[in-house]
Amino acid sequence: MIAQPLRFRPLIKQTLWGGRRLGETLGKPIGDGDDYAESWEVVDHGEDQSVVLEGPLTGQSLHSLFQNHRDWLMGHRWTTAFPDADTFPLLFKFLDCNRVLSVQVHPDDAYGAAMTPPDLGKTEAWVVLHSEPDSVIYAGLKEGVTRDQLARWIEAGQTEQALHRFRPEAGDCVFIPAGTVHALGGGLLIAEIQQSSNTTFRLFDWNRTDAAGRSRPLHIQQSLAVTDYTRGPVPPIRRPDGDPEPLVQCDKFTLRRLQSPAGGRPESGSDSHQLAGDDRCHLLACITGDATLDGPGVGGQPFRLSKGQTVLLPAAMQEVFLNVPPAASVLWMTPAEPTVVA
Repeated sequence: MIAQPLRFRPLIKQTLWGGRRLGETLGKPIGDGDDYAESWEVVDHGEDQSVVLEGPLTGQSLHSLFQNHRDWLMGHRWTTAFPDADTFPLLFKFLDCNRVLSVQVHPDDAYGAAMTPPDLGKTEAWVVLHSEPDSVIYAGLKEGVTRDQLARWIEAGQTEQALHRFRPEAGDCVFIPAGTVHALGGGLLIAEIQQSSNTTFRLFDWNRTDAAGRSRPLHIQQSLAVTDYTRGPVPPIRRPDGDPEPLVQCDKFTLRRLQSPAGGRPESGSDSHQLAGDDRCHLLACITGDATLDGPGVGGQPFRLSKGQTVLLPAAMQEVFLNVPPAASVLWMTPAEPTVVA
């Protein structure tokens, strides 16, 4: 089976905290209304499935590719290291946070496996694409907050008293391991890479109610049980433009941002990065400007990657070169490197 870049049809999710930036800024297929909250770009989780948008594999789901062509998709080293994996391990999405989200915490893999039905834990990372001047991110508990203190603040409807907060800037990265209490504020456009899990425990919803006076369900006991009280405040990760170091490198994924150094001029040409041809799958998302792929893996023909577009490079692909001009920025994500080699 020929290996080529895979584009998927985005899954658009509408909720009360969404807006219109997914369409107006990232070119997603939205309709009328102002509640478009999430665009799931790459997902293999139950009924939520990415479907190939073009090429010989048009119409095939990511789950089908994972189940039937695992070595081709993930690479032999990965499939040998994780023989019991049931799904593609990562989920990538864009979020338009027009209003503050609920305060949440996600379990780790051990807790998720004991749930009914079982699920993966959820470690995630965010990259801020846009932030309004008064936007806020809540990430981690304040220094020294204990389980008892958190429980008392939740009971009093004052959970935000326990939360570390900061004003984000476009380009910030925030790493949220499982067990980290967090909330995204209003006025944010976010790119998120996470484990393929949809398990979320809500511990505070800002005392909001609907028109009938009903509040959304909370999961207080589960939240208190899975929270990591040693985590403390989580600061943003800020790297200079063009810094080759990963934004996040953990046991679930590696996240990098590829862009030219600050002050680069269009006439200075593109930065070129060799990818694929290494028995690993790669996930690319263009977040500013336009980039291109060329080389053997795309048949020698330039493959354009525009702002808001995401592609998955199967492990069986030959090498390609990602060309990132000064006006562009691309997120480059890979599953955790296996420690078992066949």
